[in-house]
Amino acid sequence: MHIGLQIPSFKVPGGAANIRPKLKEVVTTAEEAGFYSLWVMDHYYQIKGLFGETYTDPMLEAYTTLGYFAGLTEKAYLGVLVTGVIYRHPAVLMKMVNTLDVLSGGRAYFGIGAAWYEDEARGNGIPYPPTSERFERLEDGLKLAKALWNSDETAFAGTHFSAPALTNNPRPLSSPHPRIMIGGTGPNKTLRMVAQYADACNIGDWVGTENMQKALDTLKGHCEALGQDYNTIEKTCLCTAHLSGDDTVDSIIHRIKELSTIGFTHAIFNMPDVYKITPLETFAKEIIPAVAGF
Repeated sequence: MHIGLQIPSFKVPGGAANIRPKLKEVVTTAEEAGFYSLWVMDHYYQIKGLFGETYTDPMLEAYTTLGYFAGLTEKAYLGVLVTGVIYRHPAVLMKMVNTLDVLSGGRAYFGIGAAWYEDEARGNGIPYPPTSERFERLEDGLKLAKALWNSDETAFAGTHFSAPALTNNPRPLSSPHPRIMIGGTGPNKTLRMVAQYADACNIGDWVGTENMQKALDTLKGHCEALGQDYNTIEKTCLCTAHLSGDDTVDSIIHRIKELSTIGFTHAIFNMPDVYKITPLETFAKEIIPAVAGF
């Protein structure tokens, strides 16, 4: 089982001037600890209620932040969990992903989803189309990624986006391309797109173990219908570990074992107390080695 770390909060002790050094401490510690991957959310507002925060609490732009992480690390994979398709022009987004992959030495994931935070979009003056259109835009983005990464130059015409002459220079270093991850559990659209276009899925453990299993079973059904190999899709999940709260080393190891039994191979953790650094050290010494064989 691979273990990842998501950093969803930038409300650090000392305020804005201390964000950079605290992130450096967290990221370099996580790299040394053996975390397989590092992630940030794609938000401009903080999620209301997340670890007791409000929407006006500090939030950094995702790809700029990952560029900083790329310069601090050499091994951990980097990704946005997940990019909201409505927030950036599709061609610009692909250039950003390619840039991250090149400057990280081939360690980028391309995490993407249909976006859900309507208040955030409207508050920032970003158009928030109906659900059906957002999913059409998501499929446009996935088709664009496939087309662009298959050549050095391409023309693209989608449902909501067209470009007559896209270039792919420099090409990403990941082989054959950055892993495409789609977040969500929607049985008819999201999981079908995972089967059709993606290299990885991401499912939040807040839906419960039974629903996580159902989502993977649904994904397997889509793979069979489309002639795709279900076993080639990386199954990732997003969890929370609070070692300063109710969680213990044993409870976290037990949960990871459960997730492995279901079929997940990459567990990504939010940690409400990550800026204390001690949780990362505990993962390094007691959890990551214990679950490596799951």
